[in-house]
Amino acid sequence: MNKAEEFEELRALLFSIAYRILGSVSEAEDAVQETWLRFDRSPTLPTSTKAFLSATVTRVSIDVLRSARVRRERYAGPWLPEPLLSDPYEDPERSAELADSVSMAALLLLERLSPLERSVFVLREVFAFGFDEIATAVGRSEAACRQLLVRARRHMKGGRPRFEADRRQRQELAARFFDALKDGDVDALRSLLAADVQMVGDGGGNAPRLARAMVGAGNVARLLASAFPAMARIDVTFEQHEVNGQPGAVFRAPDGKILNILALDVLDGRIQAIRAVLNPDKLGHLGPVADAWAVDRDVRRARRRMN
Repeated sequence: MNKAEEFEELRALLFSIAYRILGSVSEAEDAVQETWLRFDRSPTLPTSTKAFLSATVTRVSIDVLRSARVRRERYAGPWLPEPLLSDPYEDPERSAELADSVSMAALLLLERLSPLERSVFVLREVFAFGFDEIATAVGRSEAACRQLLVRARRHMKGGRPRFEADRRQRQELAARFFDALKDGDVDALRSLLAADVQMVGDGGGNAPRLARAMVGAGNVARLLASAFPAMARIDVTFEQHEVNGQPGAVFRAPDGKILNILALDVLDGRIQAIRAVLNPDKLGHLGPVADAWAVDRDVRRARRRMN
């Protein structure tokens, strides 16, 4: 194979590494492209193309993350990762680790770590790289990488997300949730939510927020039951879709453009968290994005007519 063919064979892995380090589809795609440019410019062929490219995309991602963390500290409102509808990388032997590590909950937890800790944790815990490969990737000794992993595990301990193991049960519960959402059925919604359920919306100052962060089954159920029937009245639609490895849905404005993405965390037969990504800057990779402000005005008018 030539260089381009070798790179394309590993593109999915490189993107998956970068996305877990960065929590951003667009930044991960840029990191993969920069990795290709460096590989293409390299005058010699590496002993292991996989090791070389994985190390390169990790180093690029660390640099990007260091600057991104400053921007995230200034972010307007709650910050959520860019939604990923399907992970391009598959490994049957690590399917559970891959699915859990790409969830919104896991990516938010990784935000606790320094860029080096995060990179070491992702390479070791998710992709099972050897410490010799990790040391090359992050530019530290193997002993230092082991210490970084210990610190990362300590930061993550107790916060590691748990999800419903049975995929079919998760999807069935999500289907009931979205049916109740369409009907505006407060009681049905409340019965599907954990008592301490949290709902968070990420508009980034570029879209109307669904609500401030809310906690409690009653509060969240009432909000959802009041908002979504009015959205349906103006022909906002949604289709269920896996989001970051968990149940969710893609919402579309009346013109068919992407309005927002909803992701659910399901455990013990209840929805533990609901996360809505409305910031258009985080939705462009999924297709044309709707004017959320215009939709919000139409929804408000619909709600007034309904009342």
